[in-house]
Amino acid sequence: MYLVGAGPGDPELLTCKARRLIGEADIVVYDRLVSDEILALIPAGTARFDVGKRPGFHPVRQENINALLVALAKGSRRIVRLKGGDPLLFGRGSEEVAALAAAGVACEVVPGVTSASACAAAVGVPLTHRGMAASVRFVTGHCREDAELDFDWRGLADPDTTLVVYMGFANIGRIAERVMAHGLDPATPAVAICNGTTPRQRHVRATLGTIAAVAAGAEFDGPVLFIIGRTAGLAWPGEETEEGNVADTRPAQRMVGAAAE
Repeated sequence: MYLVGAGPGDPELLTCKARRLIGEADIVVYDRLVSDEILALIPAGTARFDVGKRPGFHPVRQENINALLVALAKGSRRIVRLKGGDPLLFGRGSEEVAALAAAGVACEVVPGVTSASACAAAVGVPLTHRGMAASVRFVTGHCREDAELDFDWRGLADPDTTLVVYMGFANIGRIAERVMAHGLDPATPAVAICNGTTPRQRHVRATLGTIAAVAAGAEFDGPVLFIIGRTAGLAWPGEETEEGNVADTRPAQRMVGAAAE
């Protein structure tokens, strides 16, 4: 049993080990955030189990996923549990490892490139930068329907910190309000990135005070990552965009453009 990080979406950002294991797998159990490009790497004869969850729609509950993994592990087959990004960062991977361990099933964790670093690089935003951001914080904007967002709001409002919000589309307005209430300037740069590193990548720039409305108007059609902080105002040379304008320039396009110059 292998718990494998699929990275942010671009198959070229898979680790060598992840790609090898996908190609050798007898069974792949995958989530919604695994891109179509990576799913295309699964061999034709490999059994597939789609256990993806969507906001407000969980056709397969986590405890059922755990039970499925334990049941599949009873055979002598090579099983890859494939998760978007890194499996131990907001991926509930540790819960699955614990369930497997309780059933006596050994599981190796294969890290993946997390969306924060990959998406930031895709739009020219450094997560840290001397004189602008000395630290970075990752938070999830998703919570149970019966729970409230509960963060160290004062810490998140530190102007010397870059704030990265995973799965935050539904709650970015509330998050922005809370950090502004704790002192972060509404003019602080912000960027929202949808389907980062894939051919469907789109992003939009705004400020902390406008990011919720701007992102809502961008008509994104996939997972969205938010980056808030001074460094979010940076961009690759020649790719600066005005606030509110949706851009879809991707790394491959940038490299082709540079080669032509």
